Amino acid sequence: MFTDNYLERFKLAPEVMAALKKSRCLAFIETREELEEMVYGPTHTSRYDVVYQIEGVGAVKEAEVVRCKNGPVVNFMEDYMRRRDPNCMVIGDDLPTDKPRFADRFGYDFSKLRQETLDWLATQQLIVLPYRAGDPTYGYDSLMICPVNAAFFAFSLANMQGFTSITDVHADYEPRSIIYVAPPFRHTHFEGKQVCVHNRTKTMHEVFSYNLYPGPSAKKGVFSILLDIGEQEGWVCCHASAAMLETPYENQVVFMHEGASGGGKSEMLEDFHREEDDRLLIGTHTVTGEKYYMNLGESCKIHPIADDMACAYSKLQNDSGRLVILDAEDGWFLRMDGMTAYGNSPLYERITIHPKAPLEFFNMHGVPGATCLIWEHYIESNGKPCSNPRVIIPRDMVTNIIPATEPVEVSVRSFGVRMPPSTAAEPNYGVMGMLQVVPPALAWLWRLISPRGFKNPSIADANAGSGLKAEGVGSYWPFATGKKVTQANLLLDQIVACPNTLNVLIPNQHIGAYNVGFMGEWLSREYLARHIGTVRQKHLVPARCALFGFALDEMKVDGQYIRQTFLRPETQSKLGEAGYDAGTKILADFFKEQLPQFLTDDLSPLGREIIECCMSDGTLEDYLKLTPMALK
Repeated sequence: MFTDNYLERFKLAPEVMAALKKSRCLAFIETREELEEMVYGPTHTSRYDVVYQIEGVGAVKEAEVVRCKNGPVVNFMEDYMRRRDPNCMVIGDDLPTDKPRFADRFGYDFSKLRQETLDWLATQQLIVLPYRAGDPTYGYDSLMICPVNAAFFAFSLANMQGFTSITDVHADYEPRSIIYVAPPFRHTHFEGKQVCVHNRTKTMHEVFSYNLYPGPSAKKGVFSILLDIGEQEGWVCCHASAAMLETPYENQVVFMHEGASGGGKSEMLEDFHREEDDRLLIGTHTVTGEKYYMNLGESCKIHPIADDMACAYSKLQNDSGRLVILDAEDGWFLRMDGMTAYGNSPLYERITIHPKAPLEFFNMHGVPGATCLIWEHYIESNGKPCSNPRVIIPRDMVTNIIPATEPVEVSVRSFGVRMPPSTAAEPNYGVMGMLQVVPPALAWLWRLISPRGFKNPSIADANAGSGLKAEGVGSYWPFATGKKVTQANLLLDQIVACPNTLNVLIPNQHIGAYNVGFMGEWLSREYLARHIGTVRQKHLVPARCALFGFALDEMKVDGQYIRQTFLRPETQSKLGEAGYDAGTKILADFFKEQLPQFLTDDLSPLGREIIECCMSDGTLEDYLKLTPMALK
């Protein structure tokens, strides 16, 4: 394991190879168990402190690792380090980008710091870990280099992207991307802030991680790598969850659900949440307190496909007219903030308490030798449980999952938006019906904006008033390193090329005056699955707001009709047409505020027409002329 005999298998830049050859010791990992044991330090203790010597400061403890029965539990010493800093990305190269450049932010060229980083790594004992960015079949050979005492970071990457034994690495292994980990630089160069520098060429994407929380680099850094490669090759890694629904009659329908954080991606993989008497609580009226229930016997069986990243490689697409995807991850970095007590999630409780192999936990309470429980979250300095507790669960531990090597055709592509309560007395933008069917042009517009909405659990800086804030192209823009317009064009090409994938919008939290949580998403999923991913044209009526495409005049699930007030919110007595129109104006104004940034010379002609249609208050007929729909 600790040897340099494997080093000659790698084709690396001369300066990178030189740094590795100077290293005090190189660790090449042969087994996953070997890597896990390294997480606990050289003495394999039950509690290991991750400490770095900082010049002028002394020893700085970054994190501690506790050995629990079900795997290592990692906790950081600072509240700030327990979640991703949204401003951590900077670009160190001169290729096209709309993101902040390193030289502009820090006042000098990144090449200087890059060499300093390699020089520092040369003084350390290092783990050299190969991995695949993306799925096992079509993904890209990659590499991670980090200090041995940050083995927990390497373990997290191996769990999320799949462990590759050094014995399986072929000669002339030439990585398409490399992640370098240099934690002390956060203190010596960046005033304690998380910084991830992306340094791109046409054949290499380097990520320099100057912090140890794996979110910006081992997780979203890989997303950035895939988006960059896709930008060059002409495909998109979608920010989406996906699942295959098997109906009680054994029909199969594949859903892919996108949206800004809080838009319901994780919930698309969950079954209905039922009341104690097994009924479904569809909605609670926020003014009158009225509750609307329904009974549903057998629901569709869920076969998860992807949790957060779905690669739509161009080489996968076929002549079916449907989008074809593969999961980009081998393990899912799941947030457990919703787990507050035993019984909240029997599925994840069973997996995490008795895993087939040790898992890795972050921001949770760990006691040496005990079992880490996903509802016991680390208490932060304010006395409250951490809002970002995480566990990495390998795909092969998820029940009924679709194999990672099996491409799937997407029947329904949905987009979720968090909506506030909306009434005539207090109008707001939460006026979307339970299920809105949209032509490709509108599906693209919603993804250009990707609105974060009402009380987003991940966002603390939402705008006052409406609470709307744009997450950006595809909702993956925070992780992209290139140009917004380039991604916008790729996304439009992708959507238009898949006319047989149905595009829909689904609100969560509120529909007009009703609090619905994610029940609207689950009911819409059930309805579409039972209708083989289609909506009959006879059930579609133009929505009162053109941005919502079509509304349904009827939705029947298991012989029971959903109230019109949920399908067409303007029919609600406490909202009405006036309240509805006031709410849609908030949305329309927000779209008009955000869209002009895309009107550059690089935007495709069709994209320009769609945006200009929106800016001039185009009708649904106008959008359909630009991008027709195949309706039955």
